[in-house]
Amino acid sequence: MGLLENRCALVMGVANRWSIAWGIARAFHREGARCVLTYLGEREEENVRKLAAELRNPVLLRCDVSRDEDLEALREELRRQVGQVDVLVHSIAYAKTEDLRGRFLDTSRDGYLLAQNVSSYSLVACTRAVAPLMPEGGSVLTLTYLASERVFPNYNVMAVCKAALEACVRYLAYELGERGIRVNAISAGPIRTASARAVAGLVEFIEAYKQRAPLRRTVDADEVGDAAVFLASPLSRGVTGQVLFVDAGYHIMGV
Repeated sequence: MGLLENRCALVMGVANRWSIAWGIARAFHREGARCVLTYLGEREEENVRKLAAELRNPVLLRCDVSRDEDLEALREELRRQVGQVDVLVHSIAYAKTEDLRGRFLDTSRDGYLLAQNVSSYSLVACTRAVAPLMPEGGSVLTLTYLASERVFPNYNVMAVCKAALEACVRYLAYELGERGIRVNAISAGPIRTASARAVAGLVEFIEAYKQRAPLRRTVDADEVGDAAVFLASPLSRGVTGQVLFVDAGYHIMGV
């Protein structure tokens, strides 16, 4: 029997086969969970629908997390189609390309607000929408990165969004704790996802990363998926408000 047997997981942020969110959905499927996947619009739907065909009895729902009406509609569709959501995975982030290059000092006001809205506030909005459907023992997961606490040139505004995201994790963990719902984040090492390609110098950074990480390598989406299974399952029932590093140990290094 899988660790997530008879549980329903809402996985938000699957874009393609290389998405970290897809690695998580695959791991959940392996452990017996039924997965609900969301997609942004028609352009993304085709990719997500093809991937969903590999899952057991999947549900696909459209949702733009920047629109409150979409989140309200999502909750009602979840209530109608699955009834209960045991796990929420938030793997959503966005910033304009120009705000991920050059100087952080030159980030535009609109670019900053857009990045925070989609990458950080959306965790609050998604959790608020889904929490009424979550039982005691439910789990909320999000994805962060070490740049939230250290400077990584070219990560710029997204680093600030990740710092805000981690603060949201702590406050949500506190407020939902009385209902027995846990909230945690996974901080993964660099993975060559489609969105990561927007960060200048990624290939060179990954090679340097491998030299410095204690395990002398980086990680993949499957390893992140395994960590997500732990945080979504009763094995982590005493863990909340935490950032779990899945980064081959890179975060412990001083140089």
